[in-house]
Amino acid sequence: MKDVASAAGVALKTVSRVVNDEPGVHPDTAERVRAAIERLGYSRNESARVLRSGRTATIGLVIEDVADPFYSGLSRAVEDVAIEHGCLLMSGSSGEQPGRERELVLAFCTRRVDGLIVVPAGDDHAYLQPELETGTPVVFADRPPGPGLDVDTVLAANADGAAIAVRHLLGHGHRRIAFLGDQPTIYTAAERLRGYREALGPLFDERLVAMRGAAPGPVREELARLAALDDPPTALFTGNGRLTVTVLRALPGRQGHDGPYEAGRWRLPGGRPVALVGFDDFELADLLAPGVTVVAQDPAGMGRAAAELLFRRLGGDTGPSGRLELPVRLVPRGSGELPGPYAARA
Repeated sequence: MKDVASAAGVALKTVSRVVNDEPGVHPDTAERVRAAIERLGYSRNESARVLRSGRTATIGLVIEDVADPFYSGLSRAVEDVAIEHGCLLMSGSSGEQPGRERELVLAFCTRRVDGLIVVPAGDDHAYLQPELETGTPVVFADRPPGPGLDVDTVLAANADGAAIAVRHLLGHGHRRIAFLGDQPTIYTAAERLRGYREALGPLFDERLVAMRGAAPGPVREELARLAALDDPPTALFTGNGRLTVTVLRALPGRQGHDGPYEAGRWRLPGGRPVALVGFDDFELADLLAPGVTVVAQDPAGMGRAAAELLFRRLGGDTGPSGRLELPVRLVPRGSGELPGPYAARA
């Protein structure tokens, strides 16, 4: 840095201000310093800067699975905000394992990240309390923290979105609406079940609920079980994007019939027509025949909101923690608009 100051003909403090983007330097002087930096190949000592400022210019992100399109969209948005603030993003996938979540979080803290965004896999987050007490801000996204942890949280309107899907199908004459969801211990799955159940009211039938996740084998088994009921469903509501795709692959086909609503209709095992609405949009959903009606979240909006909350805390905001619930929207494309057997009476 002394060589840069000598080459640019300025004081050492002036070089420091330019390097650290501090105000108070005339533009011409700053340009002269930057030219000297480039000419001499100077790079600042990050370790020394960390010791002076107490910041590492890194944040940590723990998600469920980077291969899931929802979480990859969320992760990219967090990274974009981090870049806007001159920070690097360190991320990892918990694989829905609480132990792995804890390992990742503590590994990031060991590397002195400035803050954390966590999509929790478990509901015990007491291990985070020491980090919070030492001033590391934490934001939870997609799911809330466990009891006793008071931190900023960004969620989607899960129960409302499920209710929107069910009311849409009810409005098209369906009364036997099945729900295929993720494991009931997962917050989002439980909330979507709650919205589904409340929207159905007295029409709710426990036999129409299957919450075994998105593995192909269990999904095929549940579809066969539903089709074998004395009064099988005329519509399916799938609880996330992976489930929707797995269900579409498991359904036996779309054997067309004459008539304005039958051609290209999805069918249960055994051939019974079925309507479909999924929670989460997914790539190519609009190109299928029929297109898949979905309740769409905004993963990028969730990631950006969580990251902006985190950087607000890093900027000195010490106000009470907040809980932000982002809206969802119905995207009708055809599969959820097929009429049920009661449509003429509705």
